[in-house]
Amino acid sequence: MNIKYIGMDVHKETISIAVMNADGKLVMESIIETKASTILQVIQGLCGDLHGTFEGGTWAAWLYDLLKPHVTKLVVCDPRKNAVLKEGNKSDKIDARKLADLLRGGYLRSIYHGQNGLRTLKELARSYLTLSKDLTRVMNRVKALYRSWGIGCAGRQVYAPRHRAHWLNRIGEAGVRRRAEFLYQQLDALRALRQAVRRDLFRKRGKTMKLFFHPSHRPWKSIKPISTFPPSRRLRPDDVISKTNRPKGYAF
Repeated sequence: MNIKYIGMDVHKETISIAVMNADGKLVMESIIETKASTILQVIQGLCGDLHGTFEGGTWAAWLYDLLKPHVTKLVVCDPRKNAVLKEGNKSDKIDARKLADLLRGGYLRSIYHGQNGLRTLKELARSYLTLSKDLTRVMNRVKALYRSWGIGCAGRQVYAPRHRAHWLNRIGEAGVRRRAEFLYQQLDALRALRQAVRRDLFRKRGKTMKLFFHPSHRPWKSIKPISTFPPSRRLRPDDVISKTNRPKGYAF
């Protein structure tokens, strides 16, 4: 069988490609631009059953979706597990050759990078977490501003829209009061954005959410682990997050 093993060392500007045959002979080597049309031109110029691999990273999801329809097999491998790449001489070409050889020998461990629906859920969860962190920062800035002027502001009343006029009037300096108004505007905008993302997450609670959430778990308890699973342990359709089966460092 005419099988070609394609190793790709991917970077922001360029991709080093090494192609081996079933006997381990290097049949092609090239450095191309990290551009969809250029990548497809190279892949479509190869004949036989194409088996490709590259390491997981920033470009992995995009490259996986681009190449999957054009190859027989595609493996996104975990860079932390490829100890062979760290041995001996280092260069992009050498790394691409090693990846192709490891793929030929069946030594690569794949990580999950398919199904756009799951990726959408993950990006929504990331957006929710990022907005929550930004919201916390702004709330801390609001309190810090009042405290810097000797105004006590314990509790959450200082954030409530109906009490803002009272709090703003306690600031004597016009410039500082104006800054507080801008912080309140930022706070309102972030709250609205986070609420919109939360609504989208609830809409995704159908088939996709059932893959991850055990009926006894509260959905928001599971947002962080879904968005921050390490690349070596992507969620798969049969995964259920529980106290006995959870990623390292995750606590309920």
